Amino acid sequence: MNASALYIGIDLGTSGVRACAIDQHKTLQHICKAPLPAPDKQKNAVTQNANLWWQATHKVLAELCKHIHPQNVKAICINGTSGTVLVCDASGTPLAPARMYNDAACTEQAALIKTIAPADSAAHGASSGLAKLLYLQQNVPQAQYFLHQADWIVGKLCGRFNISDANNALKSGYDPRTGNWPNWLDSLAVNRQLLPEVVPPGTAIATLSVKNCQQFNLPAHCQIISGTTDSIAAFIATGANKPGDAVTSLGSTLVLKVISESPIYQPEFGIYSHKLGNHWLAGGASNSGGAVLAHYFSQPQINTLSTLINPDISTQLNYYPLLKVGERFPINDPTLAPQLEPKGKTELEYFQGMLEGISQIELDGYKKLQQLGAPYPSQVETAGGGSQNKAWSLIRQRTLGVKVTQAQFSEACYGSALLALRGVKSTI
Repeated sequence: MNASALYIGIDLGTSGVRACAIDQHKTLQHICKAPLPAPDKQKNAVTQNANLWWQATHKVLAELCKHIHPQNVKAICINGTSGTVLVCDASGTPLAPARMYNDAACTEQAALIKTIAPADSAAHGASSGLAKLLYLQQNVPQAQYFLHQADWIVGKLCGRFNISDANNALKSGYDPRTGNWPNWLDSLAVNRQLLPEVVPPGTAIATLSVKNCQQFNLPAHCQIISGTTDSIAAFIATGANKPGDAVTSLGSTLVLKVISESPIYQPEFGIYSHKLGNHWLAGGASNSGGAVLAHYFSQPQINTLSTLINPDISTQLNYYPLLKVGERFPINDPTLAPQLEPKGKTELEYFQGMLEGISQIELDGYKKLQQLGAPYPSQVETAGGGSQNKAWSLIRQRTLGVKVTQAQFSEACYGSALLALRGVKSTI
């Protein structure tokens, strides 16, 4: 491999498109972004013109190529939001607005899926890719291709609109355990001619089209590598890559992921497994998290109180911080009420009690995953805004009993760039 070889990762996010380039040593060379307008919302329907994705991707790729040597780019890989789908004609032109990841209008289709699909399938629910497929094939009968968001951008780059990756295809009914679109799809009258060929993330698909090579001054041998979903790309970005490696995302909600040697499916807890190389990525999401802290404390308060905490001395308050009634993981109880009483004697004690409560939920979450067959974390990388809170990290480290560190990288575009690098290495 050339010492100056570069690899590009593109992240199709909810508010914008980000792109970055890394070298063969995984060193970040440059990162840039372009905004996306908010999707159109009408009751439970959330849609967007897919051409906006391409316009933003085109813009961010053109900008990135100004800051690197584009002729050194060996590969490009794309991630997209899980469950965002569209249908196209034979040339890849969208035939209807894309239905976004949080579109939940396909309730009739979801009800039908519930009667047919196995209980452990990730294709359940009105926001699943499969529910949207059933809706689109009925309402857009002239469609030639059913694609996920990342798939369509892949097609715009290389001209192939008939291919997807195993992670994006999961919510559309694909079974990564067997490596097939399952037979029960036929009972739903799924038009199999619409379904894309599915390959593992990090697979070389094709080379960049001549038109795009000319527009971006990229080389003709630049490969397009199959991608993944945005959340998995963010996991990959942290460098976690072996069983026992875990990543906790401390954003508005608490999201846990750990690499396992075997898949875990526990839909009542919202637990599904994605294939990741030779292993599986299992995880769950609690309704607790940073949004609860932000409800009770301003950011200046959080910053000040965090410097005053003694993380080695527990408050013993035993909180379960939630904004409203209901929890799914690690407890599946729609009636579970927030537990934030008795209120701490001081504002500092109250704040620390909440941090300890969320840390306990994190511990219970990893224990739940362990009960179901995943390894208990050997180490925990942390992403999200809460990862910067040193006092909280020490509380979590004491609670979890393993090393807790802030991830150096957690940008999904960086994870996709790593996949681009792996994809090229696997073909050499």
